[in-house]
Amino acid sequence: MTNEAATATTAEATPATDPLTHGLGVSLPSADARAKTEGTFPYAADLWAEGLLWAAVLRSPHPHARIVSIDTSHAREMPGVRAVVTHEDVPGTALHGRGRADRPVFASEVVRHHGEPLAAVAADHPDTARMAAAAVIVEYEVLDPVTDPEQAFEAEPLHPDGNLIRHIPLSHGDPDAIGEVVVEGLYRIGRHDPAPIGAEAGLAVPRPDGGVELYLASTDPHTDRDTAAACFGLEPDRVKIVVTGVPGATADREDQGFQLPLGLLALETGCPVKLAATREESFLGHAHRHPTLLRYRHHADAEGRLVKVEAQILLDAGAYADTSSDALAAAVAFACGPYIVPNAFIEGWAVRTNNPPSGHVRGEGAMQVCAAYEAQMDKLAKKLGVDPAELRLRNVMSTGDVLPTGQSVTCPAPVAELLQAVRDFPLPALPKDTPEEDWLLPGGPEGAGEPSAVRRGVGYGLGMVHMLGAEGADEVSTATVKVQDGVATVLCSAVETGQGFTTLARQIVQETLGIDEVHVAPVDTDQPPAGPSCHGRHTWVSGGAVERAAKMVRTQLLQPLAHKFGMSTELLQITDGKITSYDGVLSTTVAEEMDGKELWATAQCRPHPTEPLDDAGQGDAFVGMAFCAVRAVVDVDIELGSVRVVEMAVAQDVGRILNPAQLAARIEAGVTQGVGVALTENLRSARGLIRHPDLTGYALPTALDAPDIHIVKLVEERDVIAPFGAKAASAVPVVTSPAAVASAVRAATGRPVNRLPIRPQAAVVTAS
Repeated sequence: MTNEAATATTAEATPATDPLTHGLGVSLPSADARAKTEGTFPYAADLWAEGLLWAAVLRSPHPHARIVSIDTSHAREMPGVRAVVTHEDVPGTALHGRGRADRPVFASEVVRHHGEPLAAVAADHPDTARMAAAAVIVEYEVLDPVTDPEQAFEAEPLHPDGNLIRHIPLSHGDPDAIGEVVVEGLYRIGRHDPAPIGAEAGLAVPRPDGGVELYLASTDPHTDRDTAAACFGLEPDRVKIVVTGVPGATADREDQGFQLPLGLLALETGCPVKLAATREESFLGHAHRHPTLLRYRHHADAEGRLVKVEAQILLDAGAYADTSSDALAAAVAFACGPYIVPNAFIEGWAVRTNNPPSGHVRGEGAMQVCAAYEAQMDKLAKKLGVDPAELRLRNVMSTGDVLPTGQSVTCPAPVAELLQAVRDFPLPALPKDTPEEDWLLPGGPEGAGEPSAVRRGVGYGLGMVHMLGAEGADEVSTATVKVQDGVATVLCSAVETGQGFTTLARQIVQETLGIDEVHVAPVDTDQPPAGPSCHGRHTWVSGGAVERAAKMVRTQLLQPLAHKFGMSTELLQITDGKITSYDGVLSTTVAEEMDGKELWATAQCRPHPTEPLDDAGQGDAFVGMAFCAVRAVVDVDIELGSVRVVEMAVAQDVGRILNPAQLAARIEAGVTQGVGVALTENLRSARGLIRHPDLTGYALPTALDAPDIHIVKLVEERDVIAPFGAKAASAVPVVTSPAAVASAVRAATGRPVNRLPIRPQAAVVTAS
C-alpha cells in the first residue's frame, strides 16, 4: 500500500525546517509498537496466576429451543472439576446487555441463538474443563427458529420484550413531492464480524473482601464493571476490572457473556480462573454487524438534482437488543448520505430473530445505508446518462445544510472538495496482456481467467459517520496529569485499542508542558470513567480532558514566574522545554522550574448535549460528523465473476492532523477492512446455525488482497467545537469503501450489484 500523496499533504502540518520531535502534528511512534512487533507484548491470553483454574463454557447447539432440564451431576463428579455454574448460580441480576439488559448470563428456559451460554465449568486443566462442559446434559425441545427478519413482525414473540426493538419513522419535507426521474432498488448487506486477531481471553482473581478482579481486554471497563457487579450481587467498588493486553478492536472488544461466567467461577471456587475462547467460541459469542435489508426509491429532476428519497431499512438484531437502537438511529439519519435532499421519508426497524447477535461494529448503520444510497446514485446517473461523479457533485451537501433529521451540519463538510480530489487523481495504468503479468488478473497468478475476459471499472463512494455517542448520550471523560522529577504521567481510563490514544495523550502533554518523558498509566476501574472506545470518542473527550488537565498544570508551573515578573501567565510560552516571556526578559527551562516540585491536576471534558430523535425522526442527535470520498478501480473477470481491487483513492475530512503516520495507517486499515466487507467477509448461517465459524470459513482480506491505497487529500478544516479541531478518522473509510468497490464492479459489468459481499455470480456477464 502506498500513501505518497498523504505524505506530501501532511508535510504542510510539520514543515521540513521544523525541529520538533514531539508534540501535536508529529509522527510520534506508539509506545507499544516495538513490543507488539517483537512478540513480547503481554496479551490477555498470556495471563497467569498461582493456583490457576481453567474455565470452559457450554453453548447451545440450537438457535431456538426450550430447555426441559439441565443435569450437571456428571460434570461435577469428574476428577479435577472444581465448580459448575448455571443460571441457578447467578446471585444478582440475571440479565445484561450493552444497550438494553435483555440477555441472560445463562439461558434458563429458552435458548435464542446458536452458541448461547448455558453453563460454565472450572477445572484444574483446560482439557478437563472442556470435557466437563461437554458432560453437562441438557434436554431440549427444539423449536423452529425465526431467521428471516421480515417474518419477525408476524412471528410469536421470541423474547418477553417482543420482537420489535425499535421503529423510527423519519418524515422530512413534502410527502407529495415527485421527481421527473425515479429509480428503485432492493439491497442486502451480509453479517460481518470484527474478527479480532486475538480471541477473547481473561483472568478472574477473587479478593479477600469477597469481591473479584477481572483482567480483561475490555474496551469499556466501567460499564463492564457495573454490569458484572450487578450480576454478581456485589457493590461496584468490590469489582475491579484491569484492562490488559488489548490486541486491537474495531468494535466492543469483549463479549460480556464471556466475562460474567469467568467472574462467577472465581467467586464460586475462591481461586483464580482463566478462560481463553476458541476461535469458534469467539464467532459464536460476540456481536456482529447487523445484516440489513434496504428498499430505496430516489426521485430527481431532469438535471439529476435530488427531489425526494424514500427508504425502508430493516436491521436484523439477532436474539438480543444490544446496541441495535443506536445502529438504527445512525442508519435512518444517514439514509440519504452526504447529499442535499429536501424531502425524505425513511422508515427503519430493528427486530429480534434467532440469528447470531448483532451489535456495535465500526460504522454500524452508516455502512449499510451507504452501500444502498450510492447504488441508487449510480442507477440515477445511468438513467440520466450523466457521469456518476458529476451527478454526485450536483447534490453534495456542505456546511450549513440540513440533514433529514432537521439537524444543521455546523461542522466543516467539504464533501465537494473531497469528491473532486479523488475524481481528478490520475488513474492507474491498464494491465498488460502478457503471461508474465498474469498475477494482475482477478484470481491471482494461478487463476483460471483469461485476459480477454477482464473488464476494468471505476466507481465512487461518498460516506459520513457521526462522532461520539448520539441521542442524548452523556459523553464525558476524566483525566489526571501528574508531573514529578521532570516526568509526566497521564491517568485516564480511555482504552488504547489501536486508535492511538496513548500516543495522542503523550503528544498533548509534550506540547503543553514541554516535557519529553510522558507515561500513560495502565487502565483500571479505580480511575474515573472515560467511556467506551468507539466513534472517535477518546480523541475528542479523553484527549480534551488530558489537554485541560495539562493546561491546569501549566498554569501551576507558570503562575509563580508570572507573579515574580509582574505579568500574566498568558504572556509566557513553553516551546521545546523552554519558558520564555513575550518580551524576551524571561528565559528559563521547564526542568529548572520543575526541580523538586510535584504538580498535578484533574479535568473533565464533556461536549455539548444532544437529543433523542422524536416520533418523526427529527432532532439534533449528533455532536459532529466526518466525511470521506473514495474512488475504487477494479478489474473483473466477467466470465468467472472474480474481482481484483486495483486501487483505492481516498480523500478525507480530518479536521486537524495530530499524528500524520498514525492517521495514514488508520485510513489505510479502514479502507482494507472495507474491501473485505465488499468482497469476502460474510459470516454465513443456515436456519440460525453459523456455518464454518473459523478464519477459513470467514475470509478476511490479507496483504495480497489489499490494493494500492492513495490518500490523495486530507482536508484540515478544524471543527471549532472539538478539542484540537480533529475528527474521527477510522470509521468513515470503512463505511465508504464497500460502496465504492460495488460502484466500480457495476461500472465494469453493467450488473446492478445489490448485495454485499459481492458474490461471483453478481459479476458474471453472460453473452446476449
